[in-house]
Amino acid sequence: MIALWIGVFIVSLLVLILAARFFTQSAEVVGHALGMSPFAVGVIIVAVGTSLPELISSLIAVSKGSSEIVAGNILGSSASNLLFVMSLTSMFSKKSIRLGDQYIFIDLHYLVGSAAMLTFIMWDGLITPIESLLLLSGYIIYTIYLLKEGDTEKDITLDPVVKQAQSQKKFKAKDLLIIAVSVVFIFLGANYTITALEVIAEALSISKAVVSVTVLSLGTTLPEAVVSITASRQGKADIAVGNILGSCIFNAMAIPGITGLIDGIKVPAELLSFPLPIYLTGAVLFYLITQDKRISRWEGALFLLFYILFIGKVAHLL
Repeated sequence: MIALWIGVFIVSLLVLILAARFFTQSAEVVGHALGMSPFAVGVIIVAVGTSLPELISSLIAVSKGSSEIVAGNILGSSASNLLFVMSLTSMFSKKSIRLGDQYIFIDLHYLVGSAAMLTFIMWDGLITPIESLLLLSGYIIYTIYLLKEGDTEKDITLDPVVKQAQSQKKFKAKDLLIIAVSVVFIFLGANYTITALEVIAEALSISKAVVSVTVLSLGTTLPEAVVSITASRQGKADIAVGNILGSCIFNAMAIPGITGLIDGIKVPAELLSFPLPIYLTGAVLFYLITQDKRISRWEGALFLLFYILFIGKVAHLL
């Protein structure tokens, strides 16, 4: 029986990730065709699209009365982005990552600020609707800043299909159909993913929070990993770093900001004792490492070791 639900979890997670990918690709096409700048498309569509698995699965978890899954997914996904995805991005890059764009350094400040704000709010074991509203307001301010101050001339598009739509300034009916169908499959994938996770955690006598920090968060981080590694291999490492930072800020402010408005979010003590401090430490460490405006492969390797230690400790494997 447990093997069946593990299979359901894997298949549902794959459906969730693939549906989010199709949604993002078609939404990019429509956005460019409607005249949105490449930067605006990246900030609004790509960043949110790659974080849809975390957002939708969190909404489903809250609706099922398992808000502790949300807290675990937020911390686990943010740690995965900062430590795991960042390490792979730097290690797959053809050379050391150079950070020259000013908006990235503003993102670094928002990264540390959002991590500190989320830590303070989570510290008492509960995110209330009012605190969620504060987090959501912070993310709205961040988005407004990017749209007003961002470099609108930078082309952050990675997909050839999207580039073609950008040049032609039009989209097809199938793009809207793909968006609609993708939304349905995102919902179904998230629903069955959370259900399977609850059954597996109960069968193995493991808390849902621990499973969400490890397995669920790593799975839902795959879209960010694919986008960032692809950008890095194409010589657009600054875009990859921007995607990682944007996803972490979205995870820290938008996801608890949106889901917490429903009924608050419980933060179990087991998350407060280790994952939360490690997440905050990872954000500060990332900020310090990038002060020389570069990220080397060796620093990426250090992040990977840090992530292995994080997962090993949370899963009680080390």
